[in-house]
Amino acid sequence: MAVNPVYHQTKDKLLDELTLITRAKEDPERFGPLYTKYHEQIFRYVYQRMDDQELAFDVTSQVFIKALSNLHKYEYRGVPFSSWLYRIAKSELYQAFRDRKARKTVNVENMHIFEMIEEFDDDDSVEKKKKLLACLATMNEKDMQMLELRYFEKRSFKEIGEILEITENNAKVRSFRALEKLKKLFVK
Repeated sequence: MAVNPVYHQTKDKLLDELTLITRAKEDPERFGPLYTKYHEQIFRYVYQRMDDQELAFDVTSQVFIKALSNLHKYEYRGVPFSSWLYRIAKSELYQAFRDRKARKTVNVENMHIFEMIEEFDDDDSVEKKKKLLACLATMNEKDMQMLELRYFEKRSFKEIGEILEITENNAKVRSFRALEKLKKLFVK
C-alpha cells in the first residue's frame, strides 16, 4: 500500500508542526496555520459520515473551537496534530448523531472503491463495484471507520491507534478483522 503524503509526515515536519502548536498554546491568535492545514481534511472526514453539508460545516467548526479551547491539554505523542483533531471530530460526530441532527452515511470515492476491489480481485467490473458498495453499507461503524482510515486515507497503524485511542497493535488487528469481514461479505 502506498503512503499518502497528505496524512504522513517526516520527523522534521512533525517537529515544525510542534513549533506551530507551541506558538498557538502561547498565543491563540497563532492557531491559524494549524486551522488552515487541517480544516479541509477534518471537514471531509465529517462530511463523509453525514448527509448534510451545512451540518458538516457546523460540526467541523465545533471541532476547531474545541481544539483551540483545549489546546493547553494537547500532548505531543509522535503523530501528526491531525490525530488529536480526528478524535475531537469523532466525538463531535457522535454528539450530532445523538442529538439526531444528522444521519450516518458512508460516502466513498470511486478511486478508493477500485483500490479495495483490487484487494479482492484484478477485475474492476461495475458489478463488483456495486457489490462492494452493498457490502460496505452493511458494515458497522467501527469497522467502516477502520477501513476508511487504513485504506481510503492510507494512515499508518500508529496514527489509527492515536485517533481511535487504541494501541498500534490493536489497530493492526482491528484493520485485519474489518478487512476479513468485508472479504467474507464480498465473496458470499
